[in-house]
Order: sequence, then C-alpha cells, then structure tokens
Amino acid sequence: MLVVAGTGTGVGKTAVTAAVAALHPDRAAALKPAQTGAAPGEAGDADAVAHLAPGTAVCELARYPDPLAPATAARRAGRAGVRAVEAARAARALAREHALVLVEGAGGPLVRLHGNGDTLADVAAELGAPVLLVTRAGLGTLNDTAAAAEALAARGLTCLGTVIGSWPARPGLAARCNIADLPEASGLPLLGALPEGAARLCPRAFSAAAAASLTPRLGGRCATPPPPRPRVTCGVCC
Repeated sequence: MLVVAGTGTGVGKTAVTAAVAALHPDRAAALKPAQTGAAPGEAGDADAVAHLAPGTAVCELARYPDPLAPATAARRAGRAGVRAVEAARAARALAREHALVLVEGAGGPLVRLHGNGDTLADVAAELGAPVLLVTRAGLGTLNDTAAAAEALAARGLTCLGTVIGSWPARPGLAARCNIADLPEASGLPLLGALPEGAARLCPRAFSAAAAASLTPRLGGRCATPPPPRPRVTCGVCC
C-alpha cells in the first residue's frame, strides 16, 4: 500500500503513480478517491494510469466537475465528499487481489477530501501506509517539499521519499542544485525523477522511462536520480 501525494497541483502525481504501477505489471491497482475538474464520461487520472500502465486495476470513488479542491468541488456539486475511512475501505478491498495498491491524492497531503476536514494524510493514517511525495524540479520546491514532509511527520506518518514528477530536458541552475538540496531540505531520499513529457509516451516507452528514472526502492533501476535522459521511443509504434 502506498499513498501518492504532491507538494502542490500539477507536479506529476498521476505520471508517478502510473510509473510505479508500470514497474509492477499485472500486480498493481490504483485508487483515486476524488477526481475533480472532469465531467462524467471524460478521462480522469485513473484512466491515464490505466492507459500508461496496462494491466493496472483502477478505481475512482467520486468525481466533481469543478477544478477545485475535492471538498470545495463536492460542496458545489451538492455533495459531502469522500471520507478517509471510505477511501481506506476501498484501498483494502483492492489489496485483497493486488500486491500493490497506490492511492493517488489531489494536490497536497492536507487538501480536504470531505467537508468535515478529512485529508489524504488521514487516508494514509487510516491505512497505516507510507506516503510518496511528488515534487517539482525548479525554484520553490525546497520549501514546498520541506513543508509537506514536516506536515506528514507531525502526524506520525511515514514518508518513503520524494520523486520529481517532471525533470526538464534542459534543467536550469535551480533544478540542478535542487537534486542535491532536496534530500537535505526534506530529510527524505530522492527516489527518482521522471523525464518531462513522460505521460505523453506510449505505454511501452513509458514503462522503459519509468524503469530508467526510478530507483530500485520503487521497482526501477536508476542508481542516482536523475539519470541521463532516457530513450523516449519504443521502436515499435513511435
């Protein structure tokens, strides 16, 4: 069981969730407790994971059309939201048939899922599961990552480490320095850095990129992130 949280929105949580799932083919399941910003019938994050990591079982508990924090989007839709205990129950049900269950949040670990204040951190607490923090490469990421790590530690939660959700093709000075500074600022190991644009790859190329970009702790083969930019074609369809 692994809970995937971001240090903010748009940091690459879905791509990282799919990457970890792709490294455990036919053994993983991905749970999205609350999908926001998507109307019925539109593709959501769970659909993206299913596309990038074929064989992964996916489950979405609630969907709200407004692109807002889940509790706010739920309120605008006339609903209460998803309770932490409900998300934990769904994750445990998936765990009965899958060796690895990934629970992908919306935004950061303290973003509310329900009107009563339940958060993704509460889901991790219900499950007794470690958290994987997905963060940015550039300026501001040291503070964001350290703050998220402190928030998790204050709640007695275990954080497995961090992954940079989108490592630029031409990293600037800040990104290059952050590779060394992130572990020191957060107190957490850096477990990978997915290449920019990885989520646009075909499944076969995405799986190869995941293996080259994540460390063995997550099922990959990268010794020291980030690796040289991996080959981004599969040689068959692209």
